[in-house]
Amino acid sequence: MTTYHFIGIKGSGMSALAQILHDAGEKVQGSDVEKVFFTDQALKDKNISILPFAKENIKPDLTIIAGNAFSDEHEEIVEAKRLGLPFYRYHDFLGAYADKFRSVAVTGAHGKTSTTGLLAYTLKQSHPISYLIGDGTGSGQPKSDYFVFEACEYRRHFLAYKPDYAVMLNIDFDHPDYFENIEDVFQAFQQLASQVKHAIIACGDDAYLRDLQAGVPVHYYGFDSANTYQAKDVHEDPTGTTFDVYVEGSFYHTFTIPGYGNHQVLNALAVVALCHQEGMTTDQMKEMYGFTGVKRRFSEKKVGSQVLVDDYAHHPKEIEVTIESARKKYPEQQVVAVFQPHTFTRTKTFLQEFADSLKLADAVYLCDIFGSAREAKGTLTIHDLQKLVPDCEVLQIEDVNALKQYDDSILLFMGAGDIQKFQAAYEDSLQAVQ
Repeated sequence: MTTYHFIGIKGSGMSALAQILHDAGEKVQGSDVEKVFFTDQALKDKNISILPFAKENIKPDLTIIAGNAFSDEHEEIVEAKRLGLPFYRYHDFLGAYADKFRSVAVTGAHGKTSTTGLLAYTLKQSHPISYLIGDGTGSGQPKSDYFVFEACEYRRHFLAYKPDYAVMLNIDFDHPDYFENIEDVFQAFQQLASQVKHAIIACGDDAYLRDLQAGVPVHYYGFDSANTYQAKDVHEDPTGTTFDVYVEGSFYHTFTIPGYGNHQVLNALAVVALCHQEGMTTDQMKEMYGFTGVKRRFSEKKVGSQVLVDDYAHHPKEIEVTIESARKKYPEQQVVAVFQPHTFTRTKTFLQEFADSLKLADAVYLCDIFGSAREAKGTLTIHDLQKLVPDCEVLQIEDVNALKQYDDSILLFMGAGDIQKFQAAYEDSLQAVQ
């Protein structure tokens, strides 16, 4: 019996996949840097050992799964290939594993993690399922009715998948270090569409998704009346958001979700559409109201008179919907954006769009650009963005006390890097005063 060794096990997808294999009864271990990430705790809770990177970790009885952030020159990958061990990249292994089940791939430029989490939660209330969520959460059962997993378009990795269903949320230009333009992104999604085996659930309000060509049925959802699944009569109140669903023009049912914002309604509508296609009852679908969210997606914490929100938003449209959610849930409060851009190429490509989206907040603080393993530095600086946002300030971690002036306000800590350290420093400063 082999042991699966994950090179870069703390990556969100890698962590989730390791947990799935562990839950399914496999022997699992991994290696990574010693810095603590938000994925550490779940791995520790399942007693999955995490080793510091070293070629000595690689032994003859291992099957290797390598994270996509690591090149073929990584010492452990070099040693694994020298020993001739079974070797997979993350997306290739995931694609082969998903084929064992009735698989549902959730993809799109925005909203993948939240929708995957909501769909997995809803299905598991009435079915044995396995699931992989991009916030580092994974759960596996050998005899699952469904395997729900997040499918990322970056570097066309999702083309390793041939799912029964694909839930396509939107098509937008992102990852400018890889994709040339929006047409390049569309072609990637078009190719995935050609690989789907049963049906596609797609947002019909998205003009690009409307142009998809597929050899399987495409069931569209959205606010527009042309969609098979339409959301109407949306109402927000302190308990969440309620909306009516119409199927092919006829009233179907009323649903309530705990979240706020049109994007949350669309995510829920995608889940309704998938469940309806699979013959589930409305009572089974209504279980979605119990969903408490995924990590780093509008994760709230009440501290004194303020609400601190940790959110993964790292694209202008994601900033817009995060601010919209805050406005709808807390209509009387001031909204303060604390934003850390992620990667120099994305910041440069969307500089004006970032500025425009941040202007929707009442006050804006910017943190230095967070590089990545593939792009550690660039010529752009945070001050290039600061110039485009009136009255915003650059926030240093030793100056987080500046945020204390916003009594009874919503503080949005947004970014895909290590923005959490600013929130943690701010919480520490508040406790020091008490």
